[in-house]
Amino acid sequence: MTPKTFFITGANSGFGLAIATAAIGQGHRVVGTVRSQEAWTVLADRLPEARPVLCDVTQFDDIPNVVTHVEETCGPVDVLINNAGYGHEGILEESPLEEMRRQFDVNVFGAVAMAKAFLPLFRQRRSGFILNVTSMGGMITMPGIAYYCGSKFALQGISEVMRAEMAPFGVRVVALCPGSFRTDWAGRSMVRTERSIADYDALFDPIRAARQAKSGKQLGDPAKLAAAVLALIESEDPPPQLLLGSDAVELVSARIERLQREIDGWKALSLSTDG
Repeated sequence: MTPKTFFITGANSGFGLAIATAAIGQGHRVVGTVRSQEAWTVLADRLPEARPVLCDVTQFDDIPNVVTHVEETCGPVDVLINNAGYGHEGILEESPLEEMRRQFDVNVFGAVAMAKAFLPLFRQRRSGFILNVTSMGGMITMPGIAYYCGSKFALQGISEVMRAEMAPFGVRVVALCPGSFRTDWAGRSMVRTERSIADYDALFDPIRAARQAKSGKQLGDPAKLAAAVLALIESEDPPPQLLLGSDAVELVSARIERLQREIDGWKALSLSTDG
């Protein structure tokens, strides 16, 4: 495997740290973004071979300068891993719009701003790999995570368009769609809106309790996800999206089957609008 330079956002924990660790283990170079000096220290201690870089993905105007500095000091980046993100949990009616804006700023606008900083470089070099970490929540939904699913659906669609636009230049773009993994997504990292409307108790309280109880005990192993990511990056013909985890495969497959039944069941009305 030819050594590559990885640029990984949110590299101090979760999937970002797992991918960085695996990449360095296979002889690659890793630049990892962090949002604070504390996180910088965490990454430096856990993975001394990586190069931490302070970069908040919601500071959109700063991103091009960060990328230019990295390319000038570390050399050309081969792989962008848009991993930085978090989960918001809350009933839609209860959740302030400000929380939705923040969710989209990090999960969508931050990822797109980072990709846009690299697109001209990758296009000019006629090479590069962009991995946008979405979620099975970018292909299925469930009550209580409307803002999160909305952000991941958005990034999923943007990734597919980005893939088509960059394909003529030899740049590969993939959306990574993990299911439930043993990260802190449902724990410390999740933003939870305070409950306020009793009508939703029966629907949502069991969902929230089950998610909290399962946190840290999920079937998915982040180290195995990282190994899958490295295999994916070596592929000459990677898929537009890759599901990871048995729950992701099962739930997304079930949604596709339901969607096909809906299309078939309403096909006559759907076709009635032509002409």
